[in-house]
Amino acid sequence: MATFVLEIGSEELPSRFLDPEEKALQSLFSSALNEASLEYGGIDVMCTPRRAVTVIKALSPVQTTREEIVSGPPVRVAYDDSGMPTKALKGFAQNNACTLEDIFRVQTEKGTYVAVRKHIGGESAVKLLADICPRLIAALPFGKRMRWGTHTLAYARPLRWILALVDDQVVPFTLGPITSGRSTYGHRIHGPGPFTVNHAEDFLPLLAEQGGIVLDAAERRRMIVNNGDTLAQQIGGRIIWEDALLAEVQGLTEHPVPLLGDFDEAYLEVPREVLLTSMETHQKSFGIENADGKLLPHFLTVLNLTPERMDVVKRGWERVLRARLEDARFFWYADLKENIDHWLDKLDAVIFISGLGSMGDKSRRLERLCLWLADTCDSRLSADAARAGRLSKADLVSAMVGEFDTLQGIMGGIYAARKGESESVARALREQYLPAGPDSPLPESPLGALLSIADKADTLAGCFGMGMIPTGAADPNGLRRCALGIIRNILGFALDLDVREVFLQAQKLYGDRDWKLPPQDALQKLMEFFAARLRHYFLSKGHDTLLVEAVLGTDSRDVRDCNARLDALATFSKLPDYEAVVRTFKRVANILRKQAQKELVPDHWDASLLREDAEKHLASTLDTVLPALDFLWNSHEHVAALNKLAELRPTVDTFFDKVMVMAEEADLRCNRLSMLRQLGNRFARLADFSALQM
Repeated sequence: MATFVLEIGSEELPSRFLDPEEKALQSLFSSALNEASLEYGGIDVMCTPRRAVTVIKALSPVQTTREEIVSGPPVRVAYDDSGMPTKALKGFAQNNACTLEDIFRVQTEKGTYVAVRKHIGGESAVKLLADICPRLIAALPFGKRMRWGTHTLAYARPLRWILALVDDQVVPFTLGPITSGRSTYGHRIHGPGPFTVNHAEDFLPLLAEQGGIVLDAAERRRMIVNNGDTLAQQIGGRIIWEDALLAEVQGLTEHPVPLLGDFDEAYLEVPREVLLTSMETHQKSFGIENADGKLLPHFLTVLNLTPERMDVVKRGWERVLRARLEDARFFWYADLKENIDHWLDKLDAVIFISGLGSMGDKSRRLERLCLWLADTCDSRLSADAARAGRLSKADLVSAMVGEFDTLQGIMGGIYAARKGESESVARALREQYLPAGPDSPLPESPLGALLSIADKADTLAGCFGMGMIPTGAADPNGLRRCALGIIRNILGFALDLDVREVFLQAQKLYGDRDWKLPPQDALQKLMEFFAARLRHYFLSKGHDTLLVEAVLGTDSRDVRDCNARLDALATFSKLPDYEAVVRTFKRVANILRKQAQKELVPDHWDASLLREDAEKHLASTLDTVLPALDFLWNSHEHVAALNKLAELRPTVDTFFDKVMVMAEEADLRCNRLSMLRQLGNRFARLADFSALQM
């Protein structure tokens, strides 16, 4: 078995390109080798800013061979009346590179045909890869591509070299201006090369030892963390590792060397969040804190080389960071001099979304919507809720957020606390954008959750009214994220909210406006969109699709209750008699749905019209069970309610076996349907049993 190495050398790629490139190379090579019938052991893909390397171990030197029977024309067409070969048969033989003696006859369902045995495969891996590699490289998906010089090839950055070897053989191909070979290049400083690779097995050791390259991303990350932690411990601190930044930094280096720098303690008077954002955003550096979580006047950055004079490089980084921190301190003191009311006035000049007014308009809507939400959920929060809504967007016009937009909300909370607002309001402002995604943390305070819901509901109601509805992958206003945030906040704080009423209230607060969609239509489309996002949320948590469909088939307005009913149904579905219960009540639902289209079924049955023992027994049982089901529904005891239905199932089955529900007499038929309707109304609140397939 052989070893194959492909190295795509280019100018430095952005860090965000590397992970998708690795996954694409893995997937594309796997598909291409399987399609080409080339057996292999495993595929390893490793990327740095200047190179993407694919190593395939235990690769078969030749393609797998197989015998295949190729059918030709029918015998009656292949031979004339005298038994001589026709032009059709001769053409078939020529097309398949065989002689007439190689051809035989096969019997099929359609008759007798001529055929030939062909041996497929056996092509060398080198030849096949020479065709696969250029197609695969050109197909790599990148967020952005570029062309350079007079070449038509589009790639993420200009290509500089391609190494392609199967053991000691070059895989020959040309891509754009580059012809593959056996030359590679190392680190620009610590081993520039070029180096000649005689055998594929020599490539990785050569790149590490002579080229100074740490090829594996996991190894680069480990080196950064371990060496960074060691440096921090020497000054009694610990690194504030941010996963996203760490992933970016390891993707910017081929030879990672952590460096510990210092800054003036005077900058520590600026809020921690500002200092960390300045370090991370502008300098790709990490903050350092002590055991108590207090920020220390030090930072950790990662170099892409081992310098001859580390002290000189250290001073250079400190000088650059000092300028950034000086800017942050200037913005901090400038904002502290500002008046919040002045910021609120300036919001009227900031556009929210085209057609939906200004940020000042939005903050006034949020003031009223937060008050309504607080009155609905917890009136003790009402006063602070209104204030939080009004102040929620004030920091957007601050100097600090103008420089560091990722601090919006966070700075609002910090400034509110410094300017005399209550801790509850300040905390809500800091948490208003949470959660920011499926894995983002929730707000920690109930008021923060209500402000977050209000903000997202206002955006959803406005965008749907203007016809800005997500389609496919396009969601420029982040409406899917808004819906998910509302769902997670409601569940996280067990809020008793009717989301349709929330959206209706948000819609009303926009007042008279030239909407693209009539308000009622917009609200209906918004609820359909929200139900779809709720379905997606439940499925992402591993719930069974049919159970989710059954629960949301009844109503999706009460998210908390949907979740409780889904959990109850999931528990109930594990019981031995689950399928029998579903079949019975699915039958009830189907009868009621079909008959509702034909005649009016009364709300209550008439005891005087009960004739059969089975229907009398059902009526008597319902007299006891229906009030119990109502009590359990109001108490949100859904597991107990489903168990009640299970207890009731034998009685309903007996009713179906012994009683003709669809009697010819209209009064008897409607009376029996009325009993089923009363029962059906109860279990329809729990789930749409017709959606459950047995």
